[in-house]
Amino acid sequence: MYYINREQLNARFAFMAGLIEASREVIGQADEDGSHALKRLAEERLLHLAIENITDIGSLMIDGFLMRDASSYEDIVEILLGEKVFPEEVGKPVIELVKLRKPLVQNYFELDRSALKPHLERLPGLLEQFAASAQSFIERELGAAGQSL
Repeated sequence: MYYINREQLNARFAFMAGLIEASREVIGQADEDGSHALKRLAEERLLHLAIENITDIGSLMIDGFLMRDASSYEDIVEILLGEKVFPEEVGKPVIELVKLRKPLVQNYFELDRSALKPHLERLPGLLEQFAASAQSFIERELGAAGQSL
């Protein structure tokens, strides 16, 4: 039998919904010359929070479904991909997103902000796909074990 912390998962999925909405709002704001400092900081924080949210959900799933221990942030996503939580077309861009964690958190002073644009543009859809796939996996697994989320 699995022990899934539904309360923590639900809180993180709800937070992800807010991130999706906020990312659409920030992406939609005009900044033609790329010089708007507040917008850049908001974009960086959105990416950072998305990464933390994804890895938190992944860690809860790994612990709850007794998957192998992760050795890194990227490994959390690789484990979920290996367990078929989501398809490769979701997993690969999520891994690329998670790889931004170190530059965003530790090397922020030398961050190549132009490299963030492709991640920002696909962030809302990617988060939606991740959430839907993860929730579907949880329902399947808990249904197979006679539980529900």
